[in-house]
Formats: sequence, structure tokens, C-alpha cells
Amino acid sequence: MKINLPKEVKKAIALLEAKGFVAYVVGGCVRDSVMGKEPADWDITTSAKPEQTAQSFKDYRTIETGIKHGTLTVLIDQMPLEITTFRIDGRYSDQRRPDSVSFTQDLKLDLSRRDFTVNALAYSPRTGLVDEFDGLGDIKNKVIRCVGQPDARFQEDALRILRALRFASVLDFEIEKSTAQSLFKNRALLDKISAERIQIELIKLLAGPAVERVLLYFRQVLFQIIPELSASDGFDQQDTEKHIFTVYEHIAHAVSRVKNEPHLRMAMLLHDVGKPSTFKLDENGRGSFPDHAAAGAEIALSVLKGLKFSKRFTSDVVKLVRYHDLKAFEEPHTLHRLLVRHGQAFMRDYLQIKRADLLSLSPQMAQKAKKIDELEVALNELIASDPCLELADLKLKGKDLLTLGLPPGVKVGQTLDFLFELVIDGKLENDKKALLEEAKKIIKAK
Repeated sequence: MKINLPKEVKKAIALLEAKGFVAYVVGGCVRDSVMGKEPADWDITTSAKPEQTAQSFKDYRTIETGIKHGTLTVLIDQMPLEITTFRIDGRYSDQRRPDSVSFTQDLKLDLSRRDFTVNALAYSPRTGLVDEFDGLGDIKNKVIRCVGQPDARFQEDALRILRALRFASVLDFEIEKSTAQSLFKNRALLDKISAERIQIELIKLLAGPAVERVLLYFRQVLFQIIPELSASDGFDQQDTEKHIFTVYEHIAHAVSRVKNEPHLRMAMLLHDVGKPSTFKLDENGRGSFPDHAAAGAEIALSVLKGLKFSKRFTSDVVKLVRYHDLKAFEEPHTLHRLLVRHGQAFMRDYLQIKRADLLSLSPQMAQKAKKIDELEVALNELIASDPCLELADLKLKGKDLLTLGLPPGVKVGQTLDFLFELVIDGKLENDKKALLEEAKKIIKAK
């Protein structure tokens, strides 16, 4: 098998080989190449020790990214390449990085410390593909399998538990039975992993095409990092006309149906987290969840802060959770009023959220998703019409009211506010002549 390497990667390998070392591209870039995908980055492993690597690239800029663990970053023609010495890892007392490493000349020993077989592939133009753990077979069969003993791999670095879910979601692979059993057994180790590392893996997991399957089958792992979701598991919504899923099943379906953008996927994961705590039965024995969106927004804020998301990301997601149940269907002017209140970016996101929510309800409710298509057309037309979205957009100004005889003062502002409300309710055109006529009536009535 031949892999087309970027010229910068070929140059790096050639430089190391010219010094008498062996070097291979390794890990995800090989996996992606085998699968016909374009790698996001290229990592190199080599028999050269760190100081020998540094000497080999003395004419290039190098960064000691992880020199303690044998890694240097080399910039070749502006491409950063991580180059790591073949190594054997010591204990992982912090469930993150090995306490110590020892360097080796044996590529197989280096590959044996990798997390999953699909990531334990190496390649060089001289040697070809090296596959010591049947990673090719697992790629062919669409399987995520630990290299060696799963318990050992997860106890070394518990984040691998989430990485397994992420790869299953993104690659649409199944997790091999013993690997799956081990990640369930060891999931409590995730409590020792930093919020920042969990956040990164979670976002990648949510972006995968198989996210629904992963969220449903491995829900107990997700509850380990977001325990606030556990109350929704198996929660019967007691309304068969509207709901055919439990709360958590509905959430998983909705995540997979929203546009694949991080803040939208996260909003759908948390949009109904407030339902269990607000559940009530009405006089007909039908379930309802009054104010669940407000309750959910408070929970979402706590979850996102705990996972160390940025203020902007947190704010965007919490707002979508808080207003995901907005009523935008009642009157033609409602959309205009919502656009004034929330802005264009939010309204576009809201329609995405609402569509996914409806598509994850009963079939008869899912039919209402067609209404979202109509609202999207209406929103685009409204935005294209240069609408009046704030008082400054009103075609009538305070000085115009003064010319009509209205004395300076608070009544000028009150009159403009009243005219603005008429415009955004669709009861008056934002036209200076029409506004003047209406203003005359208001002044006369006063």
C-alpha cells in the first residue's frame, strides 16, 4: 500500500534517514490516509533520540513541545510536524501522561503503547505500511479496539474512554465488545480528567455522523461527565400524541438531527435537561413540563461552566436552551418581533433547533417541521426587506414630531416607541408619510 505524503513530510523522513535513523508517519494520519481521508496533521515517529532529532533539524526552527516525552515540533516550509522518539511509557499516575518514558529502537514496542489498533499504524516510503495489531482489519470491519488489554489502556489515560466514543461517532465504527465492557467498567476514572480535555473530546463526539447511536448505547459514560442528564434516562413524558421517546431518547435523536455546528449540537444535548424537575400531570393525565426551558437554561449554565467552555459559547448555548420553545408560529408579525428582540444570528439558530426538536417527536408532530421551512423563507425575506429592527431604523425622527407641534420632552420618546411598536407588529408601514399621518392622530388625541 502506498500513501501519498506531503513533500514536507517526505523531506523530514528523508533527513532522518540520511542521518542513519528510521522514521515513519504514525497514528491518525495513517488511519485517515488508509480510509481515503485527508489527514488534518502529520505525526512522525523515529528511532532518533530527541537530541539527535534536534541535531538532524538544526537548520530548521524546532519547538520543544514535549521534550521530556521525546517530542519536538519541527517547522518545515511552515508545516508543523511533531516528531517523537520510539518510546515505552511508564506509569500514568495522573491518568494523563506517563510519569516517565524510556526510549527504544523497537517500532513495535512504540506502537504497542497506542490507544486503539486503528491508530497503531505506521508508514514510511521505504518500508511501506507497518500493521502489528491488525489495525487494517479493524478499519475494514469498522471496529474500535484497544491495543492490548483495554483495562490497561484506559487506566493509563482515562480520556481514551471518551476518545473511543469519539472515534465510534466520527468514523461510524462499532466498539469491540471487550473494549466496550472495559470503558463501562472504568468510566469513573473520567472524574480524574480535566474539564478542558473532556470538553474537547465531547465536542468532537457530538459532531460525528453516528452520534445518536453512541449517545444511546453509551449513555452511562456520558452521564459520568454530565450527571445532570441522568434524570432524563427512561423518563416517560406521558403524552403519546406528542412524544414517542423518553426524554433522553428524544435528546439523542434531536442532537443527530440538528445542523452540525458545535453550539447547536450542545444546545440540543441540553435543551430538555430541565424536564424531569418540572414534570406535572394535567387533569387529563397528560404530562407537561411548565418552565422547563428556564430550568434547563440554569442547568446548562452550570454544566458548561463546569466543563470550562468559553463565555461566548456558554452564552450562546444557554440562550438557545432558554428560548428553544419560543412560539414563532402564531401571527405573521411574531417573526419580526422576535427578530427585533433576539437578532438575526439567534433566529437562524432557533429555526435549526426548533426543526430538530420537532423531527424528534411523534410522526404527527414531526409534520410541523415543514412550518420551519416556511418560517426560514419568511425570515430570509424579512431580512432582505431591510426591516425596522430598532428605533434608529424608524423613518420618523424626534425632530419631525417637534415640527408637528409636540413639545420637547418625554412624550417625544413615548410617541416614537409607540410608532415603532406599530411598525414591528405589521400595523403600520415604515414610511415617513404614513408615520407622520399616524403621529398627527396620536398628537391630536393627546
